[in-house]
Amino acid sequence: MKYRTNKVRKEDYPIHNWYRFVLSFPPHLVKHYLEKFELPSDSVVLDPFCGTGTSLVESRLNYYHSIGIEANPISYFASKTKLNWLFSPDELVDTAFEIAERVDQLLKEEGIDDYNLMHTNSIFLRNLPEESQKVLLKNSISPIPMHKSIALIEEITRIKDEPLKDHLLLACLNTIINNVSNLRFGPEVGVGKIKEDAALLNPWLDNVKTIAEDISSLLYGYENINYETHLGDSRMINQYLSPNSVQAVITSPPYPNEKDYSRATRLESVLLGLVRNMQEMRNIKKTFVRSNTRSVYKQDRRIELGKTSGFEKMYSKVTLQYFGGMAKHLANLRPSLTPGAKLAYVVGDQSSYFRVMIRTGQLLAEVAESLGYKVLDLELFRTRPATVSKKMLREEVLVLEYTGDNG
Repeated sequence: MKYRTNKVRKEDYPIHNWYRFVLSFPPHLVKHYLEKFELPSDSVVLDPFCGTGTSLVESRLNYYHSIGIEANPISYFASKTKLNWLFSPDELVDTAFEIAERVDQLLKEEGIDDYNLMHTNSIFLRNLPEESQKVLLKNSISPIPMHKSIALIEEITRIKDEPLKDHLLLACLNTIINNVSNLRFGPEVGVGKIKEDAALLNPWLDNVKTIAEDISSLLYGYENINYETHLGDSRMINQYLSPNSVQAVITSPPYPNEKDYSRATRLESVLLGLVRNMQEMRNIKKTFVRSNTRSVYKQDRRIELGKTSGFEKMYSKVTLQYFGGMAKHLANLRPSLTPGAKLAYVVGDQSSYFRVMIRTGQLLAEVAESLGYKVLDLELFRTRPATVSKKMLREEVLVLEYTGDNG
C-alpha cells in the first residue's frame, strides 16, 4: 500500500478546517458574542459546558484566554487536545505515515488488506472485553472494522510524545466514527447501514493532514494566550475557578429533553479506554446536569406523582433536576465572575412530554434573575422542528450580566 507523503506548508492551506469541524454550535456565534461583549484584551472566557471546545478554540483564535469545564471524558479529551498547538505539523504527518505503514503490514500478515478491503476467512479478530462491549449500542461497528480500529489505536498509544499522540488519536476516533462505524446521527444517535468492512488508514491520514494544515497556521502569535480545561461537574464550578477571574461566559449547556448525551460518544469512550463497563458509564452520567429521564437516579428523586407510567413519574423530576442543576451552576459561578461580566447561554425549547412546551430560555432567565443576574436579552438564534409534532421550537441565546449581587 502506498501513502501520499508531502510536507505541510503554511501557505498552501485554508485556516482552521479541523478545529471548526463537528462542533456543537457555530464558531461564528461565539465570535459574535466576543465582539458584542467588547472584552478587554486580557479577558478570560469561560465555557462551563465546553464539549469539544468550540468556545475555547474560537476565544483563543481571537486572542482571549479561555477556561473549559466538561463532564464527558471523551469530549474533555477532544477539547484539551484541540487547544494544544505546540508541536511540529510535519512531524505529526511523518509519524502518522510511519504508523500507517506498520499497521498496514500487521494487518496484511493477519490476512487483511485495508486498501483493497480484502480479507481471509480464518483471521483472528481483535475485540473489546465483554464488559466494554455492553456499553455500546448493538452493531455500532462491525467485527473487521473493530479489529482494524483496535490495531491502529494500539500502535498510536505507543508514541511517547503526548501532543502528537493525542492529535493522532483524535483523528483516529473521528475517522472511526465517520468512516468506519455503523453509527448514524440525528436527534439521537442510532445504527444505520451495516458496513462489513471499510477503509481506515487512508481516511485517517487525510484527517491527520487536515490537523497538520491547521496547526501550520497556528504556530505563531498565540504563545501568550492561556487556556485551561478541566474534567468536572459544572454544578460545582467554583472548585475549578479562582475568585473574580472570569470576564465572560459563552456556552451551550444540555437542553431538558429525551436525548441521552452519553450515547453519542460511547464508541470513542470505550475504544480509548475511558469507559470500561456500564457502572463507569453511570458514574460519568451522574456528573452531567440532568437533562433526560434516563439520567435521573434514585438519589435525585424528590417528589412522586400519582401516575402509573415510569416516564410520567420521571419527566417532572428531570425538569426539576435540570433547572435545579442550572441554578446550582449559576449560583456557584458567581464568586468567580468579575462584576459586569457578560454571559451567553445557548438553550432550546423542548416539547418531549405529551408535547408540553418547556420554554427553556424564559425559565432559565427567571432562575438567573433570582440569583442576582441581570437579564440583558433573550435572542432568537434559530428554529428547528420538533421530532414528533414538527412544531417549530426556538433556540435562543440568553444574555446575562453579573452585577456583583449574590442574591
